[in-house]
Amino acid sequence: MPLYDFKCRGCGEEFEALVLKSQPVCPSCAGSNLEQLISLFSVDSEGTRQSHLTVERRHNAKGQRDKAIAEAEAVRNHHD
Repeated sequence: MPLYDFKCRGCGEEFEALVLKSQPVCPSCAGSNLEQLISLFSVDSEGTRQSHLTVERRHNAKGQRDKAIAEAEAVRNHHD
């Protein structure tokens, strides 16, 4: 698929566009004065997926701990 990154020279919006036969336009200002950016490649393997999953699980666990602490404090400080 011809998916490219662009930056609008008019408003500065950066976006991705699927380019088939027509010239893409900026989704923000509908301008056509665009600069094609150099896209970075991504690596997709079992190792990278597992690494990202581990990072997200740690992040979510911290959020759950913070939520539990906040709820415990709310119960403790609640006055009838």
